[in-house]
Amino acid sequence: MNRFPNNKRFAFTILDDTDLSTVENISPVYRLLAELGMRTTKSVWPLTSVRSGRQGGSSLQDADYLKFILDLKALGFEIALHNVRNYDSTREVIKEGLEEFRKLIGRYPRVQANHSTNRENIYWGAARFNTLRFLYRAGTVLKERHIFEGHNPDTPYFWGDLCREKVDYVRNFVFREINLERINPTMPYHDPSRPFVNYWFSSCRGGNASSFCETLCEANQDRLEAEGGVCIMYTHFACGFARKGVVDSRTERLLRRLSGMDGWFAPVSTLLDFLRRERKAMIIPSLELSLMEHRWAFDKVALFAERVFHTPETKDHQLPESIYAHDH
Repeated sequence: MNRFPNNKRFAFTILDDTDLSTVENISPVYRLLAELGMRTTKSVWPLTSVRSGRQGGSSLQDADYLKFILDLKALGFEIALHNVRNYDSTREVIKEGLEEFRKLIGRYPRVQANHSTNRENIYWGAARFNTLRFLYRAGTVLKERHIFEGHNPDTPYFWGDLCREKVDYVRNFVFREINLERINPTMPYHDPSRPFVNYWFSSCRGGNASSFCETLCEANQDRLEAEGGVCIMYTHFACGFARKGVVDSRTERLLRRLSGMDGWFAPVSTLLDFLRRERKAMIIPSLELSLMEHRWAFDKVALFAERVFHTPETKDHQLPESIYAHDH
């Protein structure tokens, strides 16, 4: 039985991470999405990117980029937040960034995704986990240590109360799966142990053009429709999706195919609002959350093994997923 608006059989949307984005490297993809009738979500930085920050890119302080973002908004695309800039931000900087977002976009962001290793990331690193917290710390013991304090009221980087007041949805785990209903049927969900986030949501792996197309292959599209599922692709349109103004051919072919299927193509918050209205239980069961943590860990191990034992040649414009591992 169809349960999506207009009797559509499945739901599909995209959350585009703003890392490395410029008008030139992402506008071809948005022209294609607009042509296909797909309305998705684009995250931004309201404050100027810091030169020494992680994965730079344009911000709303760049006049051409701001115009491009406002044009997307006028076309029905959603504008979301990827922290207020690409570098650690104290509470006062975050306040400034949220107000700048509201001033320029017209409202506070409804959707937020933590950026890389920013210190103000909320419930990030080991704090993301219940059952796997010790395992996560053990698995990252040889890596550079990162501290995340956005949820800690005793630090200058705390903004949990602002997140709860201003933001509806925060992105959490990313999975190698086309249909999130199989993994996270309670989505969007509230986690009482992380009270500064109103609702969390999961997403599907597609960080660069290669992994995006892998997840969105023809067989997976057919399964998504057959199962009446939900797909929120998490990606970086700046990573290999367009070159010299032309969209990657496989990406375009798969998106055109998907747009011709019986799907509902709405922005992230619109989809999550709909799911919230349809579902009575929004506090995630502890078993579901535990299984999600273990599935996420399994996917990470599998991806690591694939990179070790079979590393494909990387084109100069196809940035590897390792650059944004912390976003996953």
